[in-house]
Amino acid sequence: MNKHLQLIELYVTVCELHDLRRKDCLQRISNNAQAGGITDQELITIYWFGHLQRRFEKKAIYTLIKDYWWEYFPKLPAYPTFVTRLNQLEPTFQSLGAELQACLQAQHLPEADHVIDSLPVMLARGGHAYTATVAQAVADVGYCASKKMYFHGVRLHTLAQRRSGQLPCPQQIWLREGSCHDVRSVKEQELVLPATTLLGDSAYADTEFATQLAAQNTLLRTTRKKPKGQELSELEKHYNRCVSRLRQPIEGFFSWCNKVTGIQNAGTVRSEDALMVHCWGKLAFAYFLLVFNP
Repeated sequence: MNKHLQLIELYVTVCELHDLRRKDCLQRISNNAQAGGITDQELITIYWFGHLQRRFEKKAIYTLIKDYWWEYFPKLPAYPTFVTRLNQLEPTFQSLGAELQACLQAQHLPEADHVIDSLPVMLARGGHAYTATVAQAVADVGYCASKKMYFHGVRLHTLAQRRSGQLPCPQQIWLREGSCHDVRSVKEQELVLPATTLLGDSAYADTEFATQLAAQNTLLRTTRKKPKGQELSELEKHYNRCVSRLRQPIEGFFSWCNKVTGIQNAGTVRSEDALMVHCWGKLAFAYFLLVFNP
């Protein structure tokens, strides 16, 4: 599609979604919230259009618009004001994401089972994880088993419905500090599920959690851990391969989401507000892609 038409269609879609939100979500914090004359709808359009052009960081997005698309946004403020305004939009991005999630769920018939996992959003990694001080009210040091490294940041927990031949449809997404273990996070979330099967990795193998789900007629299936000093039987290995194959879509969703938004790398984030916009703004954009597939 012509990029000019793409930008115009994106702006129209953002305005329509913005108008669908609840009235209490539209209230701004102060009389200076629209500093510089640029609107929230324009800011969201700029942020998402930058992502469509593979610019995932605020500075790169701002430079793109300023250098090539300024005629569409003549009231584009100076960069510090742009960042300040964008960092105020966490509630807006969350409500837009909720509208898009509802659209996505309305498009597809649910299937019988669900998958669950978490993705680390890293403010710092490796040896820098223990000296990082950004967003300490919500972020701390955790361990990423897939990358075999420690990180300072948060975990993006996702419960999704499997769909045949497609990425799973997210049902619930929430953030926890990096140190919060997956099963602790999901138990404290107190999920409400229909009668279904929930598929997860061995991090979710917990008797109390299984009992909690069983009360909702939901069956928990997780890969089995290798006993200390022992090997799994051939039957257990086969079982693990089956569960892993069924839960692979959630890993595919995270891989796709990171590819189109760069959500896992938050190394340039410098505040708690910026971290929340980094997470919810990119997730709302991922929902936009799932719904409209531009």
